[in-house]
Amino acid sequence: MQQMNWSSRLGPIGVWAGVTAVGHAEAAEIEHLGYGALWQGGSPRADLRRAEEILDATESLQVATGVVNIWKADADELADAYHRIADRHPGRLLVGIGSGHREATPHREKPLEAMQRYLDVLDARGVPAEDRLVSALGPKMLAIAAERSAGTHPYLTVPSQTAEMRAALGPGVLIAPEQTVVLDEDVEQARAAAREFLHRYLQLANYANTMRRAGFGEDDLADGGSDDLVDRIVVHGSAETVAGGIRAHLDAGADHVCVQVVPTAEQLVPRLRALAAPLS
Repeated sequence: MQQMNWSSRLGPIGVWAGVTAVGHAEAAEIEHLGYGALWQGGSPRADLRRAEEILDATESLQVATGVVNIWKADADELADAYHRIADRHPGRLLVGIGSGHREATPHREKPLEAMQRYLDVLDARGVPAEDRLVSALGPKMLAIAAERSAGTHPYLTVPSQTAEMRAALGPGVLIAPEQTVVLDEDVEQARAAAREFLHRYLQLANYANTMRRAGFGEDDLADGGSDDLVDRIVVHGSAETVAGGIRAHLDAGADHVCVQVVPTAEQLVPRLRALAAPLS
């Protein structure tokens, strides 16, 4: 696959939000603020209708899925949706796919084999590798992402892991980590919001294992997460401090960072507005 300038396509910074969290007006404002991509989280449906609506409502904003769950979304339907949208909005859709976590689908087959078969269908249906990526946390899935897609979209990782991925993958492979942030200079309030956000992820084996690979111990993962774990995984503080935490992924080798604002609700756009200047 020909190497692509991902920073040119996606811009250095994007926004990660639940698939239903951003409407047409908010998407237009996100585009106006200079964010290059909107990442739709929360297992978007295979029909990609929400992505299509956002593309219809904007002019240049990229839309990426972060991520479509291979256990819930039929690969043929996803391919149909890709072609429908790519015909109308060429070069503006990036299909991120992932295998979720085993607690949600305990009777599933092996994720690595299932991902390969899913990608086989996308290949057969003409979904180009440069317009898809794989959410990879472990080294084996990361290898699949590099070989059969544009790259990877890791979630809840720290900059040192971004650096490890870049060293393993080399140049040209897209690395687009998500970075959760809390814009609050009150440390205790910010940590409380971060812990509330992290609570369910600490119960999921794939994310807990990813945190262990980052160097966190069992004490860090216990009782809602240690201060060190919370502070490193969820960047919090002033807009300038948060912007520095986001840029740390870029400095470590990321092409693009997807910013997830916590809590979202009606404060998403104002907080993104506050971040736009220090990130520029």
